[in-house]
Amino acid sequence: MIPSSFNTVTVDLQALVANYALLRHKAGDAVLLAMVKADGYGHGMVECATALEKCGCSVFGVAELREAVILRQAGITSAIYAMIGFDHGDAELFCTCDITPVVYDPDALQALSAAAVRWGRQIGVHLKVDTGMRRLGVEGEGLQKLAAAVDTLPNLYLAGIASHFPSADDAGSSSTNDCLSRFEKMKEVVAGRPGLVHHIANSGGTLYFPRSHDDMVRCGISLYGYYPEGRDEVADDGLQPVMSYTTRVLQVKEVPPGCGVSYGHTYTTTRPTTLAVLPVGYEDGYSRLLSNRGEVLIGGSRARIRGRVCMNLCMVDVTDIEGVSAGDEAVLLGCQGSERITADEIAARCNTISYEVLCMLGNNNQRRYRE
Repeated sequence: MIPSSFNTVTVDLQALVANYALLRHKAGDAVLLAMVKADGYGHGMVECATALEKCGCSVFGVAELREAVILRQAGITSAIYAMIGFDHGDAELFCTCDITPVVYDPDALQALSAAAVRWGRQIGVHLKVDTGMRRLGVEGEGLQKLAAAVDTLPNLYLAGIASHFPSADDAGSSSTNDCLSRFEKMKEVVAGRPGLVHHIANSGGTLYFPRSHDDMVRCGISLYGYYPEGRDEVADDGLQPVMSYTTRVLQVKEVPPGCGVSYGHTYTTTRPTTLAVLPVGYEDGYSRLLSNRGEVLIGGSRARIRGRVCMNLCMVDVTDIEGVSAGDEAVLLGCQGSERITADEIAARCNTISYEVLCMLGNNNQRRYRE
């Protein structure tokens, strides 16, 4: 038997389902595609997809084809979109696993058509168009050529077109409206084909740009309880953070003034100081950038990281928190008493975004699930 880690990421599936319901309401008549790529943004792709499918979600999105296959093998029966392309030698998996390809290159269409013919299947293809992200996708003539190829290749049909906003996390963004206008023009290029699904809205589009909802919206970070612009608040009627991260105190020690702490002695005590040692470090996704600036919750109060975060350990100042002892819970992400630390707070201290914080913590620690 392998013992448990000191550190635990807890995923609240009830909060996930509540966020889905809130976003489903925001989406109006549009279908809501749940993005579960990157192992569900660190929350567990299979576990989150299973919970969402049970509450009515019928469409999922992943980055790579391998993620889609894992979901199928885990028993997910809903539609799954593979968003960033695939190795052409794996094209038959779209047939055998009933996965929807999002395509931006003609060679991929050739591979899909050949696989579909071999398996006697019809594959509905979504074409990726670039409306300003300057990432994957085609523009203008490129879309015309891809659409024409779909029309002429056997066993393929055009099922939809997709794009992505670069700035929809800014509710006042003019570029989002510009991208949406470009998308409307691209929709005209493929008009006349029945049943096309058009989708461009991400979490920001879903929350702040109702005009972008179209036939389907794709929600990622918002499903997991965070606003795309990094709003560090939790409202009673808003999104609920799904992940928390806890550990426990290993040792408590008293050190005198003038004592250097951790590697390089980047912090020196200025008074008699009580330090609590925690079994958390950058191996566990707790960034070294939090050295001397991060905070954790112990005894319902905030305790500042002192010195550098190590690979497996870090030290926090608990001088002003009475009665701290080995075995006490420490919260790195989540609530304790009336205090709360969010992924947005951690992200701000690391000059990054909540997306990265959740992926780092969730994918580097054991997870448990609260139904």
